[in-house]
Amino acid sequence: MMIGASGCFVVNDALAKYVSQTLPSAQLIVLRSAIVVLLMLLLAWRQGVLRQVPQAAHPRVVVRSVADAFGTAMYLFSLFQLPLANATAINQGAPLFMTLFAVLFLHEKASALRWAAVAIGFAGVLLVVRPTGDGFNAWALLCLAGTLLHALRDLLTRRLDPRLPSLVVTLSSAVALGLLAALLLPFQGWAPVDLPTLGLMALGAVFLCSAFLLLIGGLRLGEISLLAPFRYSGLLFAVLLGYAVWGHLPDAWGALGLGLLLAAGLMAARSGSARPQP
Repeated sequence: MMIGASGCFVVNDALAKYVSQTLPSAQLIVLRSAIVVLLMLLLAWRQGVLRQVPQAAHPRVVVRSVADAFGTAMYLFSLFQLPLANATAINQGAPLFMTLFAVLFLHEKASALRWAAVAIGFAGVLLVVRPTGDGFNAWALLCLAGTLLHALRDLLTRRLDPRLPSLVVTLSSAVALGLLAALLLPFQGWAPVDLPTLGLMALGAVFLCSAFLLLIGGLRLGEISLLAPFRYSGLLFAVLLGYAVWGHLPDAWGALGLGLLLAAGLMAARSGSARPQP
């Protein structure tokens, strides 16, 4: 589930970055969030859980959604201003924060092998993207803040009632992000939207919905410190997408980084399932 979520997030980010060339970022986020809300309501109706939709206003769900909305907005706005390599490197620091938060607040016992997997995976990310110093500025700090909030979001996901459908949590996040972006519309304006652009946003919304459902499901079933290194798989999807669309291939250092990412995933899988401390 975590690997699938990472792949869906990458495809959604690629579509959003492409559409952002012709639409204001706030408008893009509002329209995409609206499509996600419609998809989640349709799915809730098909699954017969519409009566549970009001639980999206539960305080714990709302707190998680607010953290998610601000984290996503910070990441997207910085992504549109930073070199892609720099934004990717900063965002891929999330597994480190996830593991740390899980140990400190959920009392998970992360083994030395699990910590090593996180560190090796992060080293692999840096080898692939090799961010330049010029790209680290105020936008980079905003991206780092968004990454911290995403790690907090993952922590809060484990605090939710397991009986609450994942699609209700996704719906709450989409509403929160859409409302936050709507506050910026008066400053950025509204541009005409043609059908191809709307289609790309709808496709991105489908991938985003899938990513959220897989992410929430994975975090509810597995330990955060065990799942964290698998977040690095998103970079593998980014490399594959870059080759398929733009014909970009990693150089020797990048290939070494991908090897480290694969090793990190295997190490995380072999670290097993640690039980929470009493």
